[in-house]
Amino acid sequence: MRNNNVTRHILPNGMTILLKEMHNAPLISWWVLYRIGSRNEPTGLTGASHWVEHMMFKGTEQFPPGYLDKAIDREGGIWNAQTSFDYTAYFETLPSDRIDLALRAEADRMVNAKFDPEEVESERTVIISERQGSENSPMFWLGEELQGAAFRVHGYHHEIIGDMTDLQTMTRDDLYRHYRTYYVPNNAIAAAVGDFDTQAMIARIEAIFGQIPAGPTPPVFVRPEPPQQGERRVRVERPGPTEYLAVAYRVPEAKHPDWMKLYMLDSILGGASGFGGGGVGNKTSRLYQALVKTELAAAISSGLLPSIDPYLYYIDVTLREGHTLQEVEAALFAELDKAVKGQITQPELDKAKKQARALFAYSGETVTNQAFMLAYYEHVTGDYNWFLTFEERLRAISLDDVHEVAQKYLRPSQRTVGWFVPTAPDGGEEQGEGNHA
Repeated sequence: MRNNNVTRHILPNGMTILLKEMHNAPLISWWVLYRIGSRNEPTGLTGASHWVEHMMFKGTEQFPPGYLDKAIDREGGIWNAQTSFDYTAYFETLPSDRIDLALRAEADRMVNAKFDPEEVESERTVIISERQGSENSPMFWLGEELQGAAFRVHGYHHEIIGDMTDLQTMTRDDLYRHYRTYYVPNNAIAAAVGDFDTQAMIARIEAIFGQIPAGPTPPVFVRPEPPQQGERRVRVERPGPTEYLAVAYRVPEAKHPDWMKLYMLDSILGGASGFGGGGVGNKTSRLYQALVKTELAAAISSGLLPSIDPYLYYIDVTLREGHTLQEVEAALFAELDKAVKGQITQPELDKAKKQARALFAYSGETVTNQAFMLAYYEHVTGDYNWFLTFEERLRAISLDDVHEVAQKYLRPSQRTVGWFVPTAPDGGEEQGEGNHA
């Protein structure tokens, strides 16, 4: 099936293939995305998806440890992987006449990863160190507490890297079972973008991946989050350089019609954010003007994740010395109330649309980004066209739409508020911070 210059093809073993020819450079990017992420991990196995991702780079009989690093580098390519709430994905971007190496490598490790017990233990140390490195950031602690309070039932409640207690107790068999259950072709979406002939690429993919048998339909561990019944608050007291404020509002999943309207609301409030990372700067945004320009805060950021299940609209604020959390929180909510009361203007919306279109265009400049986006939105929304029709849906959003979602979602009863209060080394609050009760 071909639509918007993308061919969607399903292999007999259930693997979804998305192909888009781009002949402006002799490159191909190949992604394999598995429908398994931290949202699907029960207590006791948090962090399993990320740990399995690490183990996939430990080599197989066909490609021993270190072989692919050297081979891909020698061919002038790059490769990497990532784990998120909703997925785990792997990619290689190579000169177009060398892409066969990527196809063979991903087919091989879909089936033949070893999970050597000594390597598992070695990687346990690496991942625990990775989490400990994150723990050096006050925003990690505040984010983890906020996430846990906002989601009490759903798997979004834990960090992607997992809880420390699970990282210390998970076994090799736990990880291998996770791999064998979810790394099957019928649980995978592959995307290729670049300099190839579609029919020839389909034939080659079928030759390499078609021989891998489908597995049982993987069980999906997902528990719906019950409705929030009022504002929730968390307070983290740890050593740190300054105070931080974090606020998260409950918002719908990416395929919900309100998601795009919320994206535009965020672009006006916090500055347009990019697809695949990046932004255009937020110095003209409402929240920057209200908090940073007035020197209440040193920095402000906000964002909206396109997710499978309802997630969060978050706002993070780094306070300036001499200002209290109560003061900055009141200023933030006063600015949000202006949006709720319908005070956003048409010129603001027009400017936000222009910035969003520019970021969208930038995101499509590389074959690597395009291939990822096709696979990602095929998974998250069930249709890769969500990404390809972004601009036309963006143009359709009106000022009334933006005011509507502000009133609908920026409600006190649907938010979780987090404070980070720095403490002295002995565990007491820093001098002058005792009024943050």
